[in-house]
Order: sequence, then C-alpha cells, then structure tokens
Amino acid sequence: MHVMIFGAGYSGKAIANALKTEAATISGTTRSTDKFASLAATGMTPFLFDGAHLNDDLIATMANVTHLVQSIAPGKDGDPLLALLGDDLKRLLPKLEWIAYLSTVGVYGDHDGAWVDEETPCRPVSARSVERVAAETAWAAAAEKAGVPLAILRLSGIYGPGRNSFMNFEKETARRLVKKDQVFNRIRVEDIGTAHAFLARRNERGVFNVTDDEPAPPQDVVSFAATLMGVEPPPEQAFETADLTPMARSFYGENKRVSNARIRGLGFDFSFPEYKISLTQLWESGLWRG
Repeated sequence: MHVMIFGAGYSGKAIANALKTEAATISGTTRSTDKFASLAATGMTPFLFDGAHLNDDLIATMANVTHLVQSIAPGKDGDPLLALLGDDLKRLLPKLEWIAYLSTVGVYGDHDGAWVDEETPCRPVSARSVERVAAETAWAAAAEKAGVPLAILRLSGIYGPGRNSFMNFEKETARRLVKKDQVFNRIRVEDIGTAHAFLARRNERGVFNVTDDEPAPPQDVVSFAATLMGVEPPPEQAFETADLTPMARSFYGENKRVSNARIRGLGFDFSFPEYKISLTQLWESGLWRG
C-alpha cells in the first residue's frame, strides 16, 4: 500500500498515524517546506503542492500510489487536485486502487435539529458547503470513470490534541454561546484516522458520516471542560448579540444531529464516541496541548 495524502494537515497526520503499520509508503503534501519536518515525524515523505501545479517529484511518486486521500478544500473554481488530474485519474495514478475524499457534514445544511444520515438529501447553506457538494459529485464521476472505489468521509467538527476547549481556556478565548436548541456533532481527530484505515482495508465505497454519537449544545462542552480543569466556566452569551465573524456565525445557521450508524454497521468502533469520554481522556493524559 502506497498512500498519498493531498493536504496532510491535522486530519492527514492522524490518517498517516493510523496507517503507519500497514502501509509500505505514506506520502503527504504541504504548501511549505517549513512543514516538512512535522510530516516526516508522522512517518510521511513530504512533497510540495501549491494547489496549482504538480511538480516533477510529485508526479513521479504518484505513479506508484495505490491509495489516494484528498483532504484539500475546494474553492469556487472546484477541486484543485481534480483540475490538474483531468478526466482520467489513471493517467498520473496508474496503480490507483482506492480513493478517500474528506468532506463535511455541512453538506446536509440545516435540519432544525433533526437527525440526518447518508441518505438525507444535501441542501447546503454556506458557499463552502455548496463547493463541497460539487467536489463530492466531481470525485464520484472521476472515480466511476476510472473504475476505482471512492469513499466520501463526511466529518463533523474536528478536535483533539492541540485543538480543544482546554486550549481555548489557556488562550483566554473560551466562550459559552447559547442559541436555543442548537446542537453540534464532533469528531476526535484520531477517530478520523482509524475510520479511514478501516474503510481502506475493506476497499469500501460510498458515503460515510464520521462523527461522534452525541450531538450536544456547544456551551455544555465548554462547561464540562471547565469542570475538568477546576475553573469557572465563562458566562453565557446570547448568540444573537455575540460579536462573531461571519464564518463563525454561519456555523450556527445549521442545526442537525448526524448519525454514524452506517460505518458502525460495518463493524467500526469509535475510540471517542462522546465528548465527555474524549475530553476526560485528553485532560487526564495531558495530551490536550498536543
């Protein structure tokens, strides 16, 4: 197995870590040579990719790739990698056996707190989620034409070591925003890695929600983190009057509960299925700082 991770950031590193014992080679791309050392520390061979050009070293490596992971967000002009690969994936990836596309549960849009699953029609609200739906569709068409299985992993809010409520308390940015009946799902980054490895081993195809079991109000998560730390939680703030960036405010425009029953039905177990279990482990292990 030669894995190539395009956009080997926070989630990409977790995927590399989950595959390090079974993949012969793991390659990962980054926009800066400054990040080469961090990719190498995770067991990846780093390559530069600026999102606009495939350099000679990258093209040479792609000739041996069997498992492709696309983690780079699309833009208004579509998926940057597909734009370079063209309509024939096997032209530069002749040994390709399996593809994973990392998407977001944002593609479902707003459902007023109701449960959604992979059969729920996509009705994205934000521009970035509209772009994600278009990218999913484009990858599905390219994979079908190439005869390669494609797994689309729709991820909820990602957190883990170095990205969590404890870090917000340390940086004095923790807030308890309250919007009536608002809930969010979350996903621990290590579970993204193990879910990917699980699907890759089975050459699974289709759409999978990779998310925890417990959609919860965001203020409850902050309060629980404060309890673990032994500090007072910040005062509650009404969402309607809070000072938020347009992007932060847009997240609250989508309210839904996301089911992970499909991937669980295949036999996958989440290591961190609930935020209380996860935050407790992060705090007690000291891993929260990353």
